[in-house]
Amino acid sequence: MAADTVSASARPVRMQAPQQRMKPGKWFRELGWRHLVGIIGVAYAAFPLVYIVSASLSDKGTLTGSNELFAQVSTANYEHLSTTAFWTWTVNTLVIAVVTGIGTVLMGAAAAYAFSRFRFSGRRTGLTSLLVIQMFPQMLAFVAIFLLLIGLGNVVPVLGLNSKLALICVYLGGALGVNTFLMYGFFNTVPRELDEAAKIDGATHGQIYWTIILRLVSPILAVVALLSFISTFGEFIIARSVLQSESNWTLAVGLYGWVADRLDANWGLFAAGAVISAIPVLVLFLFLQKYIVGGLTAGSVKG
Repeated sequence: MAADTVSASARPVRMQAPQQRMKPGKWFRELGWRHLVGIIGVAYAAFPLVYIVSASLSDKGTLTGSNELFAQVSTANYEHLSTTAFWTWTVNTLVIAVVTGIGTVLMGAAAAYAFSRFRFSGRRTGLTSLLVIQMFPQMLAFVAIFLLLIGLGNVVPVLGLNSKLALICVYLGGALGVNTFLMYGFFNTVPRELDEAAKIDGATHGQIYWTIILRLVSPILAVVALLSFISTFGEFIIARSVLQSESNWTLAVGLYGWVADRLDANWGLFAAGAVISAIPVLVLFLFLQKYIVGGLTAGSVKG
């Protein structure tokens, strides 16, 4: 032991050679260009945001008055929002987006669980059909949806035109498709041995689904809820076709109404409303951020 200690202490200590600094040209070729691209990308993405905030703080009511960023700083536009139906539109949008997001998650998760765990005739054809149908945007059918709601409103008025419930049902009609396919890939990553062990303990399919599977696939549920909320929050065409009265409008429809007339467009008020309406989406994104990467990538491991 002592001999080993002496021999170890007697070994020469190797001095670490100082790292040679890279030449500027080599540094730029290997690393510098990445920083340059990143800076350009951030500036390109941030400039519209800074411009719209500057326009919201300008009391001139035009976008051309904001060419000089923050030349004027006034809260007049934000104060004027309280005299409009802006907050009513905000509540309508949040209710529609939250209900649609929850419904999308529940419907998509149930369909994905069935396709992942059960083997039945037409399973592969059903998956392919959902994916193919989703290739056609729902907005292409807004004329058919409009006529359908007119006829349906004569029978069930609450599901006719100018109904928020009818709009939610229309959105949920397109809830399957890509969402189901995304969840299906994630469900396949959950070992089937867990299902078999639960069945041995006497658990039913419902108990397995609600108490085990949904807890394990919570990242993909959060991702689908976020995507559904964002798409519903900013949807315009179908909402404008279904909702007729101003008190039932969503934010997208209401904000468009402020700038639809070129002779009487108030871009300052529009910019203030746009800034505030971005807050719920930003808060939800930050709250679910830890699930996003895992939810989007884990489903691609096993299909």
